[in-house]
Amino acid sequence: MKKIIISTLAVSALLLTTSCENDFDTDVKDIQVTSGEANFSNYVALGNSLTSGYRDGALYSSGQNESYPSIIAMQMKLAGGGAFKQPLMPNDVGGFIGLPGFPGKLNLTVTSSGSLSPVPSSPAAALDDVSAGRPYQNMGVPGAKSFHLVAPGYGSLANLALGAANPYFVRFASSATTSVLQDAMLQKPTFFSLWIGNNDVLSYATNGGTNSQTVGTVTTYTPAVVQTGNVNPLTYKSNDISDPNLVAGSIKGVLDGLKSVGTTKGVIGNIPYVTSIPFFTTVPYNPLTPTTLGANLATLNASLYGPLKQALTAFGAGDRINLLSSTSSNPVLIKDVALTDLGPQLTAALTPSLGALTAAAFGQIFGQARQATADDYVLLTTSSLIGTVAPGAPAPANVYGISYPLQNQHVLTKIEASYVKTAVDAYNASIKSLADSYGLAFVDGNAKMIELNGKSGITFDGVKYTAKFVTGGAFSLDGVHLTGRGYAVIANEFIKSINAKYKSTLPQVDPNKYSGVKFP
Repeated sequence: MKKIIISTLAVSALLLTTSCENDFDTDVKDIQVTSGEANFSNYVALGNSLTSGYRDGALYSSGQNESYPSIIAMQMKLAGGGAFKQPLMPNDVGGFIGLPGFPGKLNLTVTSSGSLSPVPSSPAAALDDVSAGRPYQNMGVPGAKSFHLVAPGYGSLANLALGAANPYFVRFASSATTSVLQDAMLQKPTFFSLWIGNNDVLSYATNGGTNSQTVGTVTTYTPAVVQTGNVNPLTYKSNDISDPNLVAGSIKGVLDGLKSVGTTKGVIGNIPYVTSIPFFTTVPYNPLTPTTLGANLATLNASLYGPLKQALTAFGAGDRINLLSSTSSNPVLIKDVALTDLGPQLTAALTPSLGALTAAAFGQIFGQARQATADDYVLLTTSSLIGTVAPGAPAPANVYGISYPLQNQHVLTKIEASYVKTAVDAYNASIKSLADSYGLAFVDGNAKMIELNGKSGITFDGVKYTAKFVTGGAFSLDGVHLTGRGYAVIANEFIKSINAKYKSTLPQVDPNKYSGVKFP
């Protein structure tokens, strides 16, 4: 079945140029660089993984050196900007030994079939303390949601075991009781950037709208909550969608805190729709070709799809499943928890032909099953699951995506995607309003990601960038975070907004000079 692989032809295509248009519109040799109405002598960047330079599923040193704030800071130095220090990881692999869930970076690896697939590295270092090197001007904390920036104790080692702290902030926090905002305020920045809010919906989306809990070796998944009217983050589970008022209030708290120490000039960006990034756009909803299914196609129609279609039609739900086509690609089977559970009805209808035990199993498996549509998003990490055997499921209903539904955590359904979009629209309306009311430069990061996701993409000096996984050049191997070249594209958007607001003349950078996906 379809895996996360890259063909040799696709790699070759990456090297070709397809357009003569050019979005790199600053000729630096003809510009006198000035700071305009801004003061760049002490620039501090606040945010999450996108600010830190996270890429390829990890935070590692060379990626940090190509973070968008680091790129901006280099240009600011041409206009009187000062030092810009980052809490660099101790190696170029990333990950934390002894901390589950923090592997090293992904690397493209040649598989036995000759294709390329991203494979995580083993974590390369224990959690280290770099607080002695403070202050750090890049205060991006991977995994941080909006309210985490103002949360005391978010850098406490003791709180880490309780799930109330973040190891990346633990590394460089000034104390066990401080917050990201408080440590930023201590520096009294002359200029700041803030890009936050992405994780307030991203973790919901990348987990298919679920929260997980692991007890021993068993992991269970329950639907995550779209929080409405709840501005107490202590009551949230990890993947719940944050209430828009909580996000707006947290961002306002950051701006007010900075203002209280005299920091009134800066730039703030809105957040992109998650469905414009490769993690959600790479795996098609209909990867089951007649060639892939082969002789199993007719057998599946006769023994599974046909009986299910007939029974569901009798219950008024015949549109959930159609027979597999022998002439066109077919959608994967998914479980949609928003559907009425017809398991008991299916069990009763199928018992005469299948027997009580098999009918009961089918009722449980297919009670909320349907075929995916173009409005559903199969997660990038799900691609390697399609076509594998579901543990404990009875044959023939035991092959993920084909005869056994992909589960809730494997797919972002249409209705779940609508919850995400509604939240992002609300967040972005607040971010723009706050930018205007505080007199800040504003970056429409959402529009830029949509542009990258378009067919024409963005071209710099003859090199085209798109949101296509790996070969598009802009996104790293995790399908969520950018490459060095992608971060350079974003840095230019921030630079353009800063120049427009504060009459500075910071030159843009050439993204082609930064690193992309590394091939073996």
